[in-house]
Amino acid sequence: MTPQTQWLRLFQQEDLNFLITNRIPRRLLTRFVGWLSKIEQPLIRDLSIGVWKAFSGLDLSEAKKSSFRSMHDCFVRELKDGARPVNADPRILVSPCDAIVGACGAIAGTELFQVKGFPYTLPDLMADPEPVEAHRNGRYVTLRLTSSMYHRFHAPHDCRVEQVTYISGDTWNVNPVALKRVEKLFCKNERAVVRTTLTAGGHRVTLVPVAAILVASIRLHFLNVLLHLRHRGPNVMACNATLRKGEEMGWFEHGSTIIVFAPESFALCDGVTEGTTIRMGEPLMRLPPFSTT
Repeated sequence: MTPQTQWLRLFQQEDLNFLITNRIPRRLLTRFVGWLSKIEQPLIRDLSIGVWKAFSGLDLSEAKKSSFRSMHDCFVRELKDGARPVNADPRILVSPCDAIVGACGAIAGTELFQVKGFPYTLPDLMADPEPVEAHRNGRYVTLRLTSSMYHRFHAPHDCRVEQVTYISGDTWNVNPVALKRVEKLFCKNERAVVRTTLTAGGHRVTLVPVAAILVASIRLHFLNVLLHLRHRGPNVMACNATLRKGEEMGWFEHGSTIIVFAPESFALCDGVTEGTTIRMGEPLMRLPPFSTT
């Protein structure tokens, strides 16, 4: 067993993982890493990316370019054309990002789960009554981006973005270890509530990107502001952005989570179950039949 493997196994022990990634000055460390990741000095850049590769299994073979100005430039990398084909079936809502599927399924009224036994509610997460009512008894899928994944996210269907609500918060880790220990974690962390209406049938689909430790920065192309820890408003931003299915919406500065919400009439696609890996553009939910007419 190599020293690297020994360190990885030690870090993967749940108690130690939670201690290292959460019982630290989370906001301070997040700001520091944000600053460090943007340094373009070659030695710092190469060392940072090298450490990242060693501990995450980072694969850059699909990246559009082979060299990067900084670690941040590598984090938000674009992929080669055609690397993520988007399912063209108008009856299919696709995954907005590469991810591991977390908790998913039906919402009981306004209650859903971050993991089994740890519920939270739509009002606590969204702080906006309109999407709460739109998704009462609806469907949801939690999509967790790991640090080595492609970090950009895309429109899950042809849609119009109508409003973004930014909610400042903490930066707890959003990995399974933390989700089993911190109640209502998604409701504590920094996040954005992105309200969209689908062109097909006028259905409401809401995306909630949730930031985390080392992340705390969300870029949305249709807003002229970077949402991050130091952003103090406005908290509600009106939008009128029309996006095609698969069109890029923005990115995280690092791995994190996107929760996708749809109405009760939607159904999860086959294979969308907790623990499976999904890529951007692959089937996530099925629209009701009348929405395509």
